[in-house]
Amino acid sequence: MSVEIHRADDRFRTQSDWLDSRHSFSFGPYYDPANIGFGLLMVHNDEVVAPGTGFDTHPHQDVEIVTWVLRGALLHQDSEGHDGIIYPGLIQRMSAGTGIQHSERNDTEEPVHYVQMWVRPGEYDLTPSYQQAEVSPTAEFMPIASGLPKHKATTAVTINQPRAGLSVARLAPGDTLRLPQSPQAHLFVAAGNVILADADLGPADAARIQEADGQRLTAGPEGTELLLWEMTD
Repeated sequence: MSVEIHRADDRFRTQSDWLDSRHSFSFGPYYDPANIGFGLLMVHNDEVVAPGTGFDTHPHQDVEIVTWVLRGALLHQDSEGHDGIIYPGLIQRMSAGTGIQHSERNDTEEPVHYVQMWVRPGEYDLTPSYQQAEVSPTAEFMPIASGLPKHKATTAVTINQPRAGLSVARLAPGDTLRLPQSPQAHLFVAAGNVILADADLGPADAARIQEADGQRLTAGPEGTELLLWEMTD
């Protein structure tokens, strides 16, 4: 296994009076030809949106968009008629397909903090679609947005990409678990901290892992919440 650590404070960052967004990969005006993604993962943004603000209607095409809220609530509306609130414990997937327009806004009086991830689709030019489901994270990796065949019977929502899958785990202080076997894995610390390969990863730190094969993770003194993308060749 090889592990490449990426710290929260080293990321590209977009800041304004309403948005604080950290980008794991090149995004918008921030471009690094050596950091345009990892495997099938194109975008991995850690975002905080101020009350009464957000992203107005904008288009997407041929991308799988997965959203996981950590704190607060995010209002989603799109051109296919979907209208709903995303909150902690609800996983949302939007397949842009041939084209969709949507907005994401914080209509509450508190900031909303969420992680949004984009994955290349397995098939192009499909009819746009949307799916969401409530989940209750456990101390094991639970598939929540996956197209991997091994997750077919257990994933909360399905993405249009049979070579990638997102799982979540929530560990109490000192809990341990093992990484699943995967040619490529992207581990993101959504909360707390975790020890991986003698490295202490804190909030919003990430690890890009090649050839994950059962290596042990140990939660720190505050416990941790982890988001893990597995990707096959």
